[in-house]
Amino acid sequence: MTEGPTPAEIASRSEQVAPKLRRHLPLTPLRSFGAFSDELGAQVLVKCEHEQRTGSFKARGSMAKILTLTDDQRERGVVTASTGNHGLGVGNALATLGGRGIVYLPENASPSKVAALRRYGLEIRAEGTDSGVLEPKARAYAAEHDLTYVPPYNDPDVVAGQGTVGVEILEQLAGEKLDAIVVAVGGGGLVSGIAAVLKKHLPDVKVYGASPVRDAAMAVSVEAGEITLVDGQDTLSDGTAGSVEPGSITFDLCRRLVDDWILVSEDAISAALRMVIDTEHQLIEGSAAMAFAAARARRTELEGQRVAIVSCGGNISAGTLAAALA
Repeated sequence: MTEGPTPAEIASRSEQVAPKLRRHLPLTPLRSFGAFSDELGAQVLVKCEHEQRTGSFKARGSMAKILTLTDDQRERGVVTASTGNHGLGVGNALATLGGRGIVYLPENASPSKVAALRRYGLEIRAEGTDSGVLEPKARAYAAEHDLTYVPPYNDPDVVAGQGTVGVEILEQLAGEKLDAIVVAVGGGGLVSGIAAVLKKHLPDVKVYGASPVRDAAMAVSVEAGEITLVDGQDTLSDGTAGSVEPGSITFDLCRRLVDDWILVSEDAISAALRMVIDTEHQLIEGSAAMAFAAARARRTELEGQRVAIVSCGGNISAGTLAAALA
């Protein structure tokens, strides 16, 4: 395993990059969801990253990484691998700061995300169905052509960018308590960044990592004690799909920072998606709905607590939405 940054180092980087990102990306709301609070018997606060530019928290990590590049590096071009949302973040960063990019996508990527990527002018290369397999291909291509690779999660700058979600949550709490937070986990960049920041200032906060039963690569890896390839199945939580890259810095961060793992079924994800639409009239994607489903699964232990849920994205195609609501 590659030796990576400590949680304290990630937290420090997140706090340093937060004001830089604020110049380019909006502050997203930390909003009370009344109906869901009543259902859980808890005070639920939702960090609405589905309202972030590009419709996902991924805009943060990609912007943080591309801000570290020179004008020449951006103009030569960057390469990335993504299930969609990270690619959109890269496209937005390049559109904002200048430069060109290539994105490796799984062949089963959401059509709405593919269309959005094309609007950013990114060159798209669709290969295979596992983002974990695409990452080494994208890295190799970047190295061969002297281009910069922008990882979706396996990079300290990217993780620190995602950690600015935690920086904002602390600002928005304004000194009030937080007992627990539920975060969707794919490669682990989001939960690592947020948990590093929150646990620095709120050491007693409990961090729950949520993944679909059908594709829980990081949870399986942590349980095994080493990064483990999984044969994932299609899931409504397509934003978290795929294996974890060998040697990823997020593996050790997740082992150290995530207190408990919650695996949820496709039916539970669909039901949570319907609940958010029916009660809050907000459109979220499957990976965001998964965090709500995970909180539902632990309602007994969350009762009476102040709980944050990270609604990580809102990029869902009409076809996927129709199937989930059927």
